[in-house]
Amino acid sequence: MAIYQYRALQMDGSITEGVINAGGRQDALRELEKRRLNPIQISEAPGKTQTPSKTLTLPWMSSKVSFSALENFTRLLSSLLAAGVPLSRSLAILEKEASSTAAQKKWKEVRDLVIDGTSLADAMAQSPETFPQVYVAMVEAGETGGFLDVVLKQIADFQMREKDLRSKVFSALIYPALLMILAISVLIFLLVFFIPRFQLIFAGFGASLPTLTRIIVTGSEYVRSYGAFIALGIAIALYLAQRYFETDQGRRTRERFILQTPVLGPLIARFAMARFCRMLGTLLGAGVPLINALNVARKSIANQILVDTVSQSIERVKQGDRLAESLADCKQLFPGSVLEMISVAEEAGRMDEELVRLATVTEGDLDRQLKTAVALVEPIMLFLLAGFIGIIFVGMVIPIFTIQDYIK
Repeated sequence: MAIYQYRALQMDGSITEGVINAGGRQDALRELEKRRLNPIQISEAPGKTQTPSKTLTLPWMSSKVSFSALENFTRLLSSLLAAGVPLSRSLAILEKEASSTAAQKKWKEVRDLVIDGTSLADAMAQSPETFPQVYVAMVEAGETGGFLDVVLKQIADFQMREKDLRSKVFSALIYPALLMILAISVLIFLLVFFIPRFQLIFAGFGASLPTLTRIIVTGSEYVRSYGAFIALGIAIALYLAQRYFETDQGRRTRERFILQTPVLGPLIARFAMARFCRMLGTLLGAGVPLINALNVARKSIANQILVDTVSQSIERVKQGDRLAESLADCKQLFPGSVLEMISVAEEAGRMDEELVRLATVTEGDLDRQLKTAVALVEPIMLFLLAGFIGIIFVGMVIPIFTIQDYIK
């Protein structure tokens, strides 16, 4: 049992304060509801816990909320809010219906913060491992414009599309991945066990190996002599790279490299543009001022390099420049045709509708491009694997044809 301090609103509208004994925060809230008190703030009294609560966490139990659980939470919360259910009550319902212990604990943390007066976006921002920055930015936009249920539905739809895309990519890569594992296993067997014996046979005939075969034999010697050190070095390099990319400078370096990648970079930029346009158009349609809408919408881009560029454009808007002229600095994010459409919509006074239309058209175009890209992944991987294995095969077979000359 623990002691909780509370401030609550009574039936007559007056505020009362006090303490209550409960086994947990939810039990304290239920007790206040029984007393017909509407809680304003509730917190555990420091140093007054009567019996410490212990939670058994098994090694195989993950404390991370799954992607499916987050998608289900988002869609159900949108439906509850659209039906008129208060936010705190909606969160309590979702907590009870959580599919896992990790999800139930996370929804409880969010609800507790909301009951204490924290906004939903700020409550979610305290758990970045569960709620990504884009997610929090969109929730903040919904709270700012008063259309939280609509934004949550958009987030759920976006998560569903992302889940479908992951599933398609995963399905397309299963077969090539199995082939890659098999090819690496065969290569290791050849380099460690077969090629050394093959080399001894040629040495007995006094034969000189072809260039390609000598390269393979040299690789075999390195693997046998320094294989453990090479594996350890690769593991350390990957760990250091991961730690570096977690820093602000490393994240910017990675994002800049991704944007400069020939095929992937333009796709990432167009996704960011579509998300930014949809967010900005929705906010403007809800009556949010342009500067406030821009500050919220830029957080949805999810790429710090592009966010910095948009931030410079926002400064130009603050100085009185038109939106289309200001966004012209973001050439990587906004093509000339898009800027022209925004400029015309700005002059006609229907910028919110045009931005949402642009986002819809761009998302549909990107879906088609991604389907094509996913369909091409498998044959490209198979072609590369076939070429890789073919080179090794040729390097092993060529000396066999020359061995007859040495036998004669």
